[in-house]
Amino acid sequence: MTQTAWAHLPNAKHIDWVIASVKEHPEKWGAARDAAYYAARGATFNETRNAAFDAARDAAKDAVWEAVWHAAFDAEWDSAWDSAWHAATGAILALIAHDDCAYMIESEVDEIKILAKLGDQKAILLLPACIAYNETKELA
Repeated sequence: MTQTAWAHLPNAKHIDWVIASVKEHPEKWGAARDAAYYAARGATFNETRNAAFDAARDAAKDAVWEAVWHAAFDAEWDSAWDSAWHAATGAILALIAHDDCAYMIESEVDEIKILAKLGDQKAILLLPACIAYNETKELA
């Protein structure tokens, strides 16, 4: 098995899952991102994503970006692709920036929606991953 550039991160297993899942189920990620975007209100979602990007700037982000880009790009190129890519990168940003948030992926969707509506940045970014996980129940 090839060592990834993010293998040293506490949430490496979950980052790997996001990349594999978006490649396998881009339509679920696209739909999950849309649901999360509206649940957390679009502006808040984008602001949170930008804040997480700043927090994750030096933590293997380039290697992760490339892996997610290729996973999403390999999926069908359609309107779902853009949403899938944004959902996956948002989830990965949260997983890089916050060591204590991976549990949210396997949580109940309604619990994470509540946290997202209350402004929890990790929940806002991981809501799409939580939705996708709950629809597929696959985690490596």
